[in-house]
Amino acid sequence: MPLTHWTRVGGAVACLVGIVTSTATYASPWIEPGDARARFALQKLADRGHFDRTVSTWPVMWSSVAKGINSSVTSDATATAGAMAYLNAEQQAQFSGGTRAEITLAGSSGQSLVQGFGDSRQEEGQATLDVEWQGEYWALGLSPSVVANPADDEEHRYDGSYLAAAFGNWVFGAGAIDRWWGPGWQSSLILSNNARPMPGVWLNRKRDLAPTTSWLSWVGPWNVTVFAGEFQDDRTIDSAKLIGMRFTFRPVQGFDIGLSRAIMFGGEGRPQNSSTLWNALIGKDNGQLGPDKEPGNQLGSIDVRYGLPVGEQALGVYAQLMGEDEAGAFPARKSWLVGSDWTTGFFQADQQWFLEYSNTTADDLFGSAMPSVSYEHSIYTTGYRQFGRNLASSFDSDAESVTFGLHQFFSTGTNLTVSLSYAKLNGDGVARAALKENKTHYFVPATNQEVGIVNVGYGVGLLGGTLQLGAKGTTEKIELLSGEQDQWSASASWKYRF
Repeated sequence: MPLTHWTRVGGAVACLVGIVTSTATYASPWIEPGDARARFALQKLADRGHFDRTVSTWPVMWSSVAKGINSSVTSDATATAGAMAYLNAEQQAQFSGGTRAEITLAGSSGQSLVQGFGDSRQEEGQATLDVEWQGEYWALGLSPSVVANPADDEEHRYDGSYLAAAFGNWVFGAGAIDRWWGPGWQSSLILSNNARPMPGVWLNRKRDLAPTTSWLSWVGPWNVTVFAGEFQDDRTIDSAKLIGMRFTFRPVQGFDIGLSRAIMFGGEGRPQNSSTLWNALIGKDNGQLGPDKEPGNQLGSIDVRYGLPVGEQALGVYAQLMGEDEAGAFPARKSWLVGSDWTTGFFQADQQWFLEYSNTTADDLFGSAMPSVSYEHSIYTTGYRQFGRNLASSFDSDAESVTFGLHQFFSTGTNLTVSLSYAKLNGDGVARAALKENKTHYFVPATNQEVGIVNVGYGVGLLGGTLQLGAKGTTEKIELLSGEQDQWSASASWKYRF
């Protein structure tokens, strides 16, 4: 074997010692959605049986990673060397007490409609300073940004800022952080990082420990996260609230199940007392109380993923079902997402591949299509959107898409991303979302279009930091509610930690 191969194997074993023997119990600290390399690493370890945790709810707590990787990885070092090396490096940089900071300078010639797990929202120009302090029980993050020509007219932002505290195996926090719920790489049908994060409060488990009682042991490692926030943009009903809940568990090694729910309620001129919230929680909001007392709008989803080792690599298959309504305690008016992901190790590098199909037209896949239902509502007519972007799928409602994607991770730290999508947007040609007269740019397809989409990204070290370059193109210009989108765009960002 070549020397570089044995170096990686030895590095994997050393990294294991650094991770699994960690006794830190710091309060923050999570891996944010958007880090495709971290997701590849954790998912491969989980699929190969070395990390018995679900990897479909982001952010992922560092404490779960530091104490969740088991010693079996030492016997599988050739297959996990790249994954372990990256996690160890990130753990040393991010999961430690004290203060750290990071500056990001970014710009783009135009924002893209379609975003995936590894993409970041980029404005024409943006400068961000991230400062974090982390203690044993408390953590604080401040992330002020200045934006040039913002698509939502918000020049000064604090997205990514938070205050978090750990109590036993629970973390309570307040702030505005990104989330991704579900196994998809291109889309999530219930909650993604497509839109700017919503300020709010949240509670989640710190480690995915399995129940200790014999009658619940079948659940396996489990986690729960709950958040409550308020929409910040101008809407037909301003100041509407959003509650999100997600429960994940792993009853069998490699088999992950996720149950999610999102509830919109309240806002100016709408009931929002305790009885309103109770009616929403018990699902009494499908017209039973009349329009004046209707508590809100709800989405529910069920997702599953099964991953297994294949030689020295890993393979997974997954599906997600999202319902706009409820029938018999299960989601109704359903949208679907199905896909497969797998890893390879060509050219002394790691590759993460995926093939994913989604359909956001209600009941189109199995039943009679019901357009203008998904992510829309008769009362909350701005829909399931924040600052002009869908909180879930970037393809928005009534869309059908298939995406083939590749993330390549070189041992030098360089990365390459390529994805190709074919999408049918706004299938019935009716854009139901109601816009208020403001300066927000709405990334909502206005007409029935079929379009091909290519996305290329390249990341490399530069001047002690990381330079990320990107280019996106479409076979034709996409008509959005706020105007025509450019056919091609280029972006660049430089991040420096100090």
